[in-house]
Amino acid sequence: MQTDKAAVANLTASSRPPRVGSKRRRELILLWAFLLPSLVIFFLYRVLPLLWNVLLSFEQFSLFGASKWNGVDHYRDMLEDDVFWTALWNTLIYIASAPLGIVLALVVSLMVNTEVRGRNLYRTVVFLSYPLMTVAVGIIWRWMYDEKVGLFNFVLRSLGIIDKPLPFLQSFEWALPSVLLANVWQILGFYMIILLAGLQSIPQNLYEAAAIDGASKRQQFFRITLPLLRPSIFLAFVIGIMTSFTSFDLVYVMTQGGPSHSSELLVTYIYKVAFELSKIDYAAALTVVQFALLVVLTWLGNRLSGGDAGARETG
Repeated sequence: MQTDKAAVANLTASSRPPRVGSKRRRELILLWAFLLPSLVIFFLYRVLPLLWNVLLSFEQFSLFGASKWNGVDHYRDMLEDDVFWTALWNTLIYIASAPLGIVLALVVSLMVNTEVRGRNLYRTVVFLSYPLMTVAVGIIWRWMYDEKVGLFNFVLRSLGIIDKPLPFLQSFEWALPSVLLANVWQILGFYMIILLAGLQSIPQNLYEAAAIDGASKRQQFFRITLPLLRPSIFLAFVIGIMTSFTSFDLVYVMTQGGPSHSSELLVTYIYKVAFELSKIDYAAALTVVQFALLVVLTWLGNRLSGGDAGARETG
């Protein structure tokens, strides 16, 4: 009898569900086991270099001796650096070209999202510009802008618009716009893919219901398409900002920041200060300013898009 009671007790204990606390603990351990390698790599290659760069911006760095604390002298020197202000202004202009590219990509994505014949071919042709190596894009556009054998000068002279060739990349007025045009052309396909994915995720029954209620195509665009495309537009805008801050190769291949810094960006100026002038500490201070500007512009872009771009809906 006692044996039967013990067997029943063991069977009951074994059939009990596991405790919620222990199950939750195992899930957390498993989660951190998967996340920890990525977090360690992120800390070593992202957070730690960023912290070291911030510390370096306040020091007088020396390759052959001990570094000395320099306070905010580098940032004070920055206020009197004319090249820095030129590079900062050019970077802001570069960023301002991102909305132009997004608008053009939105027009293209709306066109290829319709039932037009050969739309897959059009999508492929537009997107082909993005996978090209940036150095190759810079070389191609540098040839197109060439004063003697360039395509643009040939077409303009053939049409009788100009009498003598224009030195696009050697001109103070045309150097930066020329680089901006090449950058917009290259990233236009990527913008199109992002916005096209956003367009195809919009339920079609919303347009059908709006049409039944008498809404015009224009009203459907501003009341349905644009509001539901906010996350995609915000993503494209952030990518445009990051591209503006990292367009070193395109600018360096086409103009090297010239002539006389007229197409200089912060990223190209940081490179020159660090590796040509060997001012590692001052370059670190420039990098901190660039990073702060990136964070502020990304935050502003998120606020302009409604403040919840990229947020996951719950409920």
